[in-house]
Amino acid sequence: MEFEQLSIPDVVLFKPKVHGDDRGFFMEMYRQHDFEKLCGAHQFVQTNFSRSAQGILRGLHYQLNNPQGKLVCVTRGEVFDVCVDLRRSSATYGEWLGVYLSEYNKHSLWIPPGFAHGFYVTSDAADFQYQCTDYYNPADEHCLVWNDPELAINWPLSEAVPNCSAKDLKGLSFSACPKFD
Repeated sequence: MEFEQLSIPDVVLFKPKVHGDDRGFFMEMYRQHDFEKLCGAHQFVQTNFSRSAQGILRGLHYQLNNPQGKLVCVTRGEVFDVCVDLRRSSATYGEWLGVYLSEYNKHSLWIPPGFAHGFYVTSDAADFQYQCTDYYNPADEHCLVWNDPELAINWPLSEAVPNCSAKDLKGLSFSACPKFD
């Protein structure tokens, strides 16, 4: 497996070696030892799966008191995956990055605790899977609005306004949302 540290160094892109032939393919998606060397000693406690149609934007979500690190991938379709650094003590505080994750590139993305996270579906549909380092706690959920002008995230939208949940449309601006120390 290859690993790429991105413009926010704590965020790591996992690029598996895919072994394929006319029967299909095999790839190793995760190895604890390699993960710990690059990302730290995190333990995954919950795995989630979602299916979304084209034009759906989910996020930007985070938990403040029970922050979740997430290892995310797409097993069907394609998404533009975004994370925003909300750690005041970080040199990349307030920065965002986005990468395409798809069934074709088979990449996974590590997003450490302290980030808001979301994705936009660019294909007809997408199956999105992620492992979390803490349990989902609805009482601790926060949302950073997807179109905050201060962040100016360059979403690859196919329409003027993506399809968002009512909760996500009520997300807070970057300046108003709670942050991590």
